[in-house]
Amino acid sequence: MGEVYRAKDTRLDRTVAIKILPAQFSDDLVRKQRFDREAKAISALNHANICTLYDVGSQDGIAYLVMEYVDGESLADRLTKGPIPVEQVLKVGREIADALDKAHRSSIIHRDLKPGNIMLTRSGAKLLDFGLARPAPSSTSMATLTASAAQQIPVTQEGTIVGTFQYMSPEQVEGKELDARSDIFSFGAVLYEMVTGQRAFEGKSQLSVASAILEKEPAPISSFKPMSPRSLDHVIRRCLAKDPDDRWQTARDVSLELSSIGQLDSATHSAVERSTFIRDRALSLVGWGLAVALLLAIVYSKAGLRERSPHQQQAFRSSILPPDKHRIDWSNPGVLSPNGHLLVFSAFGSEPSNQLWLRSLDSLSARPLPGTEGASGAFWSPDSHWIAFFSSGKLRKTSIEGGAPQVICSSPAGRGGSWGPDGTILLVPGFGIPVYSVPATGGTPTPVTQLDKSRRELTHRWPSFLPDGKHFLFFSRGAENAVYAGVLGSSDRKMIVKNDSNAIYAPPGFLLFVRNGNLIAQPFDPEHLELTGAPVPVAENVPTEGITQHGLFSVSNNDFVSIQPKYGKLLQPIWVDRSGKIEEVLGDPAMYVDISLSPDGRKTAFVIVDPQDGTWNTWILDLNGHQKTRLTYESSSGIYPVWSPDSSQVVFATNRMGVSNIFGIPASGIGEATLFLPSDESDIPSSWSRDGRYIAFLRSPINGSAKRSLWIAPTGGDKKPYRLIETPGTIAEAAFSPDGEWLAYDSDETGRREVYVVPFPHADRKIAISSGGGNTPRWSPNGKELFYLANDGTLMSTSTLPGKDGLQAGKTQALFKTSRMLFDVAPDGKRFLVYKEAEDQPISSITVISNWSTAIQK
Repeated sequence: MGEVYRAKDTRLDRTVAIKILPAQFSDDLVRKQRFDREAKAISALNHANICTLYDVGSQDGIAYLVMEYVDGESLADRLTKGPIPVEQVLKVGREIADALDKAHRSSIIHRDLKPGNIMLTRSGAKLLDFGLARPAPSSTSMATLTASAAQQIPVTQEGTIVGTFQYMSPEQVEGKELDARSDIFSFGAVLYEMVTGQRAFEGKSQLSVASAILEKEPAPISSFKPMSPRSLDHVIRRCLAKDPDDRWQTARDVSLELSSIGQLDSATHSAVERSTFIRDRALSLVGWGLAVALLLAIVYSKAGLRERSPHQQQAFRSSILPPDKHRIDWSNPGVLSPNGHLLVFSAFGSEPSNQLWLRSLDSLSARPLPGTEGASGAFWSPDSHWIAFFSSGKLRKTSIEGGAPQVICSSPAGRGGSWGPDGTILLVPGFGIPVYSVPATGGTPTPVTQLDKSRRELTHRWPSFLPDGKHFLFFSRGAENAVYAGVLGSSDRKMIVKNDSNAIYAPPGFLLFVRNGNLIAQPFDPEHLELTGAPVPVAENVPTEGITQHGLFSVSNNDFVSIQPKYGKLLQPIWVDRSGKIEEVLGDPAMYVDISLSPDGRKTAFVIVDPQDGTWNTWILDLNGHQKTRLTYESSSGIYPVWSPDSSQVVFATNRMGVSNIFGIPASGIGEATLFLPSDESDIPSSWSRDGRYIAFLRSPINGSAKRSLWIAPTGGDKKPYRLIETPGTIAEAAFSPDGEWLAYDSDETGRREVYVVPFPHADRKIAISSGGGNTPRWSPNGKELFYLANDGTLMSTSTLPGKDGLQAGKTQALFKTSRMLFDVAPDGKRFLVYKEAEDQPISSITVISNWSTAIQK
């Protein structure tokens, strides 16, 4: 309604804020009344947490207020960074409650209490903007509530009900008379958002927001912050009672309640809250599964004590189940926080991409971490307040309190990280490279280890700091796989143990690693970097991810170990028609991760993960007799199968030579695999032209500094490959058209994967096919359609028509939604090979073992 200027009071030599009602609004009676009302309201209030009014007047038709200049940031701006720590919530909450109490005792109702009207300063919180500070009934109909309410920082709606919808009380929404208890409801909504980082009432329109205010209860704050005081949840819930008579009756009551919470000794309060939690859970537990979770809560509570009970020597195993309608991402290990209170893990729901979830070990529920879609390789900060992870070619970090993740550095293909006590992060940002370091605040990674060619080392992976924050462990793959200890600032290293996967140091003095499917603990002196005893088994059936050679377990500093489930989701290949109707089920359930139909339509190649050793290998399925034959026998991987045009050969990618190289093998399986394309870079095949002359493949430099580009390898002549397309992003898939004159590919150069088509062999122009996200392009056999997957797994079809440049995109239509982001097209173009989830699925849970070290020492 007005403008605010920062100004200098030359008479008193102080900075002030001048709020004016511009001349063009002087004749607006409503605005003029609000402006005058604000002046009268503030002049009646003298409180440390209310903005002070210095002067009021009018000059040249412009009304003005001279007010205290408040130096700080608004609570709305602060909340864009995520939730606020409970201690600060209590402090700010008390100050605003006291300010409201002062206003209410002066017969002033604010009516527009929201984060945007609260300033956070060094001296404390300040309540602003009393422009609506007079109760007034409204006759506005609910039919007017149609505009969008999905704004980052909501604004007061003019011409409808006065106030801001997300923070209105039910009586305010209904246009009834208001009293001080309406402000208390709004205050409860503000407190809720401060604690959780989420608005108490959300909706896609003002109508849906209003309906939520009138009819729905917000989720408990414990679902966002499991360790928050239960008494704080009680205070907020009573503020948000629908009936004013059920709320706190004065702001003074709220202030006293917040003060009582804040005055509790933090250690005592934590113990009381945890005890209350366990008692309440015990009263409501039904069934064996929940009893296991209670046992874990009790064990966790005991493990947090400074001194262990002499009777606490037995190891306990508990299962962490995934959220409802989700499944644990088996290849992405859950990671315990250093203090042992929290577990971050990856899970899949209905969306194709995974997401990180955070769960307190004394809670029965987990919450998703926004902005972590597609995350991998999560690891913790030493103080257990931050989680770092790899996604979309970057290393990022996110606070457990919430807020948008922050980019630390580029990392095209992360292979592990560790966060040191001085803020140094060790990481491996790609494959075929050494360990790098980068500040946790962000920067450019610099190498800290060197590949030793005399040892024929191919890559370093999975760094892990030792207790002194200077030395660290890392896994070396080469002629002899082993775990080494390195030190910051030096290229010196020492071999610790020969093993085919990484190792982690675990207090009070063990090295943990996976060997032959068993989790092994071996006594280790981190000061002298020496093994000091014999290896002892901790657990059986512990998986290793075969491609990256990552042991799928984690350890905390307080005697907890977590172990990833050994099985992922079991799938079955099926034929479906263009509507998605199942026509035939093929083969047995397995952990499928790829699919590729032979050009003659008689066989399909697919990749299966072996849960016993974590390897990924290509198999062939005869579509007539359903006979399955293993094609590759790689110890690490044999993936990305691509058929020759005559269906007699398959090329695939394997990292048997350290980096991903393209090999070829007869589709019959008779004969040895041979190197198709010698390269020091990382290559994976993507498509073979129908005339057999070219293979399109994707190449990534092994230095971790560049993204994947599209290359062409001639199958005859000098076979010298050349780069066809390089984009600012990563190219993930490519496919030759049947006539060989076009190449379809997907790239994330715009920030999300989209499908494009370029002419071949000269990619001198680009045609966009998808616009709302697309990947995995596949041509119809006649070349008149291009199929691809939308981001939600819907199979899309775009007609490809003759145009002035030879081809243009025509009509796009959605065909059906797939359960997995994998498909191929039959030679007749009338049906598709996709996967469905098998009916009988293995249990998807993370095992947590407490007191593991005391048990093995005993």
